[in-house]
Amino acid sequence: MAKHSIDRRAFLRGLAGTTVAVGAATLTEVPATAAPGGRGGGGRLIPKERTGIQLYSVRDKIAEYGFARVFEELSRIGYREVEFAGYTQGSVGAITPQQIRRLLDCNGLRASGSHRGLGDFRNNLDQELDIARTLGMRYLGTAQAPTEDRTVDGYKAAAEEFNGWGARAARWGITMYQHNHTIEFSFATDQPSVRLYDVFLEHTDPRVVALEMDILWAYGGARKYPGFRPIDYVNAHPHRYPLFHVKDGVPLPDPQQGNSYADVEFGLGEIPFAEFFAALRGHGRHGYLWEQDTAPDVQPNPPGSLGAAERSYRRMRELRRKR
Repeated sequence: MAKHSIDRRAFLRGLAGTTVAVGAATLTEVPATAAPGGRGGGGRLIPKERTGIQLYSVRDKIAEYGFARVFEELSRIGYREVEFAGYTQGSVGAITPQQIRRLLDCNGLRASGSHRGLGDFRNNLDQELDIARTLGMRYLGTAQAPTEDRTVDGYKAAAEEFNGWGARAARWGITMYQHNHTIEFSFATDQPSVRLYDVFLEHTDPRVVALEMDILWAYGGARKYPGFRPIDYVNAHPHRYPLFHVKDGVPLPDPQQGNSYADVEFGLGEIPFAEFFAALRGHGRHGYLWEQDTAPDVQPNPPGSLGAAERSYRRMRELRRKR
């Protein structure tokens, strides 16, 4: 399938929406062949071929322009992996998983995984696995907490449910995973000395259930429910963390508010990514997915969410081991 032909200046003016036009023009002038962060890979902490994006971060552009145009732009920026947050494209019209796969292949992108709801797994797991296999995913997961029952037995039961899904997924060559927010790091309501994340980690089968660490919300969990370091979980179980959400943030004034941090563009927050990635054992085996939850229409500077995606990609590529 040939790539869609796009007038880039017109496209970026559209992407910018009502923002200042000079921002889109500036972005347009960046050569597509430029190597962000300089030449060579010495000391770089995020491998280029594992640099990806959670598509929720650019949901507004997918809804307005569709997967085809957004994939082409993400590929131009340099992203190599995408994680889905749904398979629809708003007003652009219906699209099939087979068509999405062709667009991924056309733009040199790989589908690393997808976030779906627990209800999708309970009611339509085989259909979800069929879509995941069509898109070439190795992983299929959810960003929901394993259960709303914050007791030890509640999390044990949720772990067994994930084990069942994972066993079915394994027959398709796919691994199930769960993505954290801060709440999973809280303590059980019936056993206040037991961290719920530890219960889920212990009772899920490492052969069929993986974990995606959202680094920002893990730091939020450590701030809100102290007593652990996020990096220690990964280093103790490196094969259980195939995917990271590389999300930056600034602490909220009240540590107990929400996820304890407000997310911001990568590189504008206070999460010590250089320290975190430098401390990884088995560096390079993970997928590094940039994400910004902030509503796209309030992301600073033109052209909105795709501008944030480009700036964040460059900063991720520039992230180097401290000497």
